[in-house]
Amino acid sequence: MRRESIAGKTTWTAVISCAVLGLVSLAIGLGVYSNQMIRMFIHHAYNTALHASMSVENGTGAEPYAKKIMEIYRSMTPEERAMTGTQEYRDRFLCGETGTEKDTRDSLIRALESFIMGVDDVYIAMIDEETGALVYMADPGEVDHFEPGEWEELSERSIRTYLDWDGEGMLYDLDRSEELGWYCAAAYPVVDRAGETFAYVFVDLTLNNVIREMGGYLLCVTVGILVVSLFVALYARKRMRKDVAEPVRSISEAAEAYVRGKAEGSEEPCFARLDIHTRDELEDLSRIMADMEETISEHEKQIKTITSQEERVKTELDMAGRIQRSMLPQTFPPFPERKEFDIYASMEPARVVGGDFYDFFLIDEDHLALLIADVSGKGIPAALFMMISEVIIKSCAMLGKSASEILTKTNEGLCSDNKAEMFVTVWLGILEISTGKITAANAGHEYPALMRDSRFSLLKDRHGFVIGGMDAMTYPEYEIRLEPGDKLFLYTDGLPEASDRDNRMFGKDRMLAALNRDPKAPPRAILEAVRHDVNEFVGDAEQFDDLTMLCLDYYGGDR
Repeated sequence: MRRESIAGKTTWTAVISCAVLGLVSLAIGLGVYSNQMIRMFIHHAYNTALHASMSVENGTGAEPYAKKIMEIYRSMTPEERAMTGTQEYRDRFLCGETGTEKDTRDSLIRALESFIMGVDDVYIAMIDEETGALVYMADPGEVDHFEPGEWEELSERSIRTYLDWDGEGMLYDLDRSEELGWYCAAAYPVVDRAGETFAYVFVDLTLNNVIREMGGYLLCVTVGILVVSLFVALYARKRMRKDVAEPVRSISEAAEAYVRGKAEGSEEPCFARLDIHTRDELEDLSRIMADMEETISEHEKQIKTITSQEERVKTELDMAGRIQRSMLPQTFPPFPERKEFDIYASMEPARVVGGDFYDFFLIDEDHLALLIADVSGKGIPAALFMMISEVIIKSCAMLGKSASEILTKTNEGLCSDNKAEMFVTVWLGILEISTGKITAANAGHEYPALMRDSRFSLLKDRHGFVIGGMDAMTYPEYEIRLEPGDKLFLYTDGLPEASDRDNRMFGKDRMLAALNRDPKAPPRAILEAVRHDVNEFVGDAEQFDDLTMLCLDYYGGDR
C-alpha cells in the first residue's frame, strides 16, 4: 500500500479546504450580487413605468380610446378573438378609427417612445380579467410589436399580481419568453380623473445582462480562489514539514526503537533522547512520551514486586480457606454408628473464603445440635467473624444450655467488642434423638423447610434479632416434632437470592419445587438436586453470595 506523508496530506487538505471555503463564499457572494443586480434592474424598470404612466395621463386622451378598444374586444366571439395577429383582426380596430382616436394613438406612441431607451419594450395595455388577456392599446416597439386591440394570454398568477396591487412597493412580475429569455415586466397603473385604473404602462427589461455580469463575477472569483488555494497549500506544506512532519517522524522512530528494545530486553531510553522544540502539542507529546517511558519502567519494577506479593496473598487466602473448611464437618456420614438419623451439608463460598457456616455435633448421646448461619459481608473479615461466632455457639451448646440461652450468650459475646459492626443470622436447633423433638431459636435467619407427609413446605417460625446487631436481646424458643421419615432442610439466603444474568432471583418457590421433586431421596441427593436446579437457573452468571445447605433425615429414636 502506497504511503503518503503528513505534509502531502496537509497540502491536499489545505487545497480542498480553501476550495470548499471559496465555493461557499462564491455561492454566498453570487447570491448577494445577483440579488442586488436584479433589484437594480427591477427598480429601473419600475421607475420607467412610473414616469411613462405620468406622461400618458397628461393630455393624451387615453381613457376614451381605451374604452373603445375594450368595447370592440369584448364584442368579439372567442373564434374572432383567436384571429389576433392577422390583418383582418387588426382592421376591426383600425378601420373605424376617427381622426381624434388616431391622434390619441400617435400621441401615446410618441409618449412611450421617449422612455424606450435603456429598456427592451414600453407599451400600454389593459387587463381583461374575464378572458385572462392582456389587450394592447399602443406599442412603439419594433420587435414583438402589437397593434391596438391585439392581445396575449396572461397567467392567473400575473393577473393577480397586477390587479391586487395595493400601491405598496414596486409592481412587477418575473417571467420568461423565447425572445427575451428571463425578463422583468414592471408596470404602473394609468388612472382616470376619478382615480380608477383603466390601463397599465408596462416596461419589459431582459435579465440577460444580469446573467452576463454574474458569469464574469463567477470567473473572476473562481480564478482568485484557485490562486489563493495554491499559495495557502504551498505555505502549509512548508510549515507542516518543519513543524509537524519532522517531529512526528522522530517520535515514530523513537516508538519503533522502544518496541524493539523491549523485545530484546534493552533498558536504554528512547524518548528521552528526542530534541523537539516546536512550542506546541508535539513538544508536549515528546515530553509526555519520555515521562511515560520512565513511568512504565518504574511500573514494571513495581509489577514484579506486586506479583510476588499477590502470589503470597493468594497462598495465604488458600490457606485461610482450608482452615475455614476444616472447622466445618466434612466427613459424611458423620455418625455412621447412629441409625436414628442421617445428615448432609455443603457450603460454597462466593470467594476463596466465605461468611456462611454450618455445624452439627452431639452434645450427649441423646442430643444433636444443628446450626446454620450467615455472616454479613464476604471474604476474610466475614470468615474471621464466622469462626468467632461458631466457637462461641459451640462452647455454649456443649455446656448444656438451651437454644435461646446459646443465642443470647453469643449475642452478648459478639456485641461486647464489635468495632467492625458486623452481625450474623443464625438458626439453631437441638434435637432430642429419642423423641424427635427439636428445640429451636431463630436469630433473623431464613425459614427452615420441613418435609412431612412426603412434601416439603416452609416452616414460618418466630424470628429474633440478628446476633451482634444490638446488645441485651433475647431469642424465643419453639418446638418442632419430627416423626420417623420427616426431613428438615436448612439454607442461607444465597440459595433463594441466586440470580441469573437478568438479575432474576431463584426464589423460594423454585427451591421448594426442587425439594419436592424427590422428597424421599437421602439428604445428599436432595442437596445435589437443589444445587443442580440453581446451576441451571443461574447459567454462566457470577455467584454473588455464599450458598450453604443442610438436610436432616429423621428415622426415629427406636432404631
